[in-house]
Amino acid sequence: MLVLKFGGTSVGTVESIRSLLPLVESYLEDHQLVVVVSAMGGVTNQFVKAIDSAENGNIEYKNLLKGLEEKHLNTALGLIGPDYPSSIAEEIKSILFSVGKVLEGIAALKESTPNAIHQVTSAGEKLSSLIISEYLKGSISETFLIDPQLIITCSENQEPADVLIEVSREKAKKVLPQLPKLSVCPGFIAADEKGKLITLGRGGSDYTAALLANFLDAEKLEIWSDVDGLMTADPRLVPNAHLINTLSFEEALELSHFGAKVLYPPSIQPAMAKDIPIQIKNTFNQSNEGTEIIRGYRDEFMVRGISSVKNISMLNLKGASMVGIPYFSYRLFQTLSEQKINIILITQASSEHTICVAIETKDQIRAEKAINRTFSYEIESKKIEPVEVESGLAIIALVGSNMKNQVGISGQLFSTLGQNGISAIAIAQGSSERNISVVIDQKDLTKSINLLHETFFEDEIKRVNLFMIGVGNVGKALIRQIQKQQEFLLKEHLLDLQVTGLANSKKMAFLSDDSVIDINNWHQHLNDGDPFSIDDFIGKMSELNLRNSVFLDVTASQEIAVSYAEILRKSISIATPNKIAATSSQSNFRELKVLEKKYKAQYLFETNVCAGLPVISTLRDLVKSGDRIHKIEAVLSGTLNFLFNNYDGSATFSSVVRRAKEEGYSEPDPRLDLSGEDVRRKILILARESGYELEMDDVKGESFVPQNCMNAKDIESFFKELENEEQQFLKLHNEARSGENKIRYVATFENGSAITQLKFVSREHSFYHLEGSDNIVLFYTDRYSDQPLVVKGAGAGAEVTASGIFADIMKISSAN
Repeated sequence: MLVLKFGGTSVGTVESIRSLLPLVESYLEDHQLVVVVSAMGGVTNQFVKAIDSAENGNIEYKNLLKGLEEKHLNTALGLIGPDYPSSIAEEIKSILFSVGKVLEGIAALKESTPNAIHQVTSAGEKLSSLIISEYLKGSISETFLIDPQLIITCSENQEPADVLIEVSREKAKKVLPQLPKLSVCPGFIAADEKGKLITLGRGGSDYTAALLANFLDAEKLEIWSDVDGLMTADPRLVPNAHLINTLSFEEALELSHFGAKVLYPPSIQPAMAKDIPIQIKNTFNQSNEGTEIIRGYRDEFMVRGISSVKNISMLNLKGASMVGIPYFSYRLFQTLSEQKINIILITQASSEHTICVAIETKDQIRAEKAINRTFSYEIESKKIEPVEVESGLAIIALVGSNMKNQVGISGQLFSTLGQNGISAIAIAQGSSERNISVVIDQKDLTKSINLLHETFFEDEIKRVNLFMIGVGNVGKALIRQIQKQQEFLLKEHLLDLQVTGLANSKKMAFLSDDSVIDINNWHQHLNDGDPFSIDDFIGKMSELNLRNSVFLDVTASQEIAVSYAEILRKSISIATPNKIAATSSQSNFRELKVLEKKYKAQYLFETNVCAGLPVISTLRDLVKSGDRIHKIEAVLSGTLNFLFNNYDGSATFSSVVRRAKEEGYSEPDPRLDLSGEDVRRKILILARESGYELEMDDVKGESFVPQNCMNAKDIESFFKELENEEQQFLKLHNEARSGENKIRYVATFENGSAITQLKFVSREHSFYHLEGSDNIVLFYTDRYSDQPLVVKGAGAGAEVTASGIFADIMKISSAN
């Protein structure tokens, strides 16, 4: 004996019902069958809508009934043909006529009774089972239509319905033994102890099938719907969710209780009691094996699935007088029970000072009033406080029988959420350790469940969402590098690096978390984008609330730099070559460091010093490992090094500066490089990362460019002034050459003081042999006292700077 249940979508159209016939026939070759059917897809909702319409005195319910009659008559016609028995049409009309009479009564009274609701909402299953059984008789003559009211019996006046299992079992012994090869039974329908019709609630057709499987000692219960089975998470929220092939009854109970809609929770118990396997399969993908639910199944996975429930409210009852006094919890639970309010989650502090329960938000107002009424004396006498209510919440549950054998699952869960700025409002874990539930803000649900799915399913692809401002030379180079590496990172490191937000100084473009900016067509995305403002950009980035978000500031903008604190507070990490924030006031720099830790975000600025060279990371490693920095000596301007390496007096200094600008070695306005201001910022950053507190004004800077050049009204005027001062630059060059020295602009930090200045360096000095635009940094420390630790290499250029930003992105991606 097998019991097969077909859901609303499986019997929703003529075509889908027809597809059941070959399936049923294949099973009948070796098995006796009971087929349980739901109402046709959407029909029960139409009946509920008709009840609402009648209660409001709206005659629209009559049109709804007319449409439902037409739908079912056409379905019978499409399945059985024009010669189908007139008795079928008469029965369809009779069922709907009775429903119409009930709705007329509701309309007259402007209210509905539980009995009236049962009469109306059960009609969908009566109609579908009537039509499907008649259709199957055309091929399988011995098809019997079971009346579940003769078998499934519930307590009187109990909402939701409470099935009397043993009473129902005794009735089943009388009705079911004489079943033919194939029987059809409407789901959802039962009767109370007096034989009056009652319904089993939404999902009740699963329960009907499970009860019949139990009573018949079936070999297997199969639940057929429009999905392949139970998934590791809700695929509507987690696109990468995948099928769970097998799991235990206990795991299935936990998943179904916390939002896995494929299976109605009470339907598991009757099958579990008799060790009847449950198979969940897809009517529209019949070759897929689906999900099998059996007793005691174990595999190597710690977490089998992640479920979620939305629209949750927390009720918090607290007060010092609760401590050690019995019956407080009892009175709370009794009050909610009397109001027929289901408690989804309970948590209580060991101090007994507070107790929290999670309920559906739709029950919040009733629950609050009832609890305050129950505890009115204690509230008035200040022994406890009025119940606190927090809404707009959701619950996420990790489920897996193996979790109790693995240390650190809870820690991993909270760490994953915390690193992305998601707070756990309440936590609950049963003694079985099969379920760890966390209450969070509902706006964080999609982000949270994707993060946890990536964390606990090891082969999962991790998506990193990049929000980038700045598409100049460095920005374009970074986009090219991301484009080139995307496929490799996805294949080799399961890292899905995507540009989700992009902006320049005029436009910005965003796409939702289901899509990304086509990096091959980013120019067009920007052209079609909205006007840019930093506030709007941050607002949209925050609104999307995506997991593993990284903000990339590839500009030199003061306005953007002052927004870093706000971005870190949203638990969004930052990677940037922009030096402004790192060289702002010491108090602001310190605040950014504090916010990093507090909000579990990273603020990385490796490219602030020496482009892509690992200078700052090397310095941080020295400090973290306990080394002390005594002195830093460095050539930190690739631009200035390029100038002094290429100026030999054969061409003017002005022409060499112009060449540096044209080849991209200098800023668009070369005065920014020649002023030495950039070098001052870099040595300040290195001093701060060494553990010293300095302000920008504490860094002395000696200029080598005449002030009249720096004060020129525009860039062309600047170049003319440089031409006029050629003799000064030629004199510097000749002086250095006469002593067989080279000119370097050197930054030095020693004994808490920093200075940047022009120096002549001899052939023996490490700085002498610097080529092109190379940079070099010498660290003198406790460990590197005689021979300094040297970091040397290309210190300027769009490609190397972009590669440094890319490296910071990789560090952030690895940490999240």
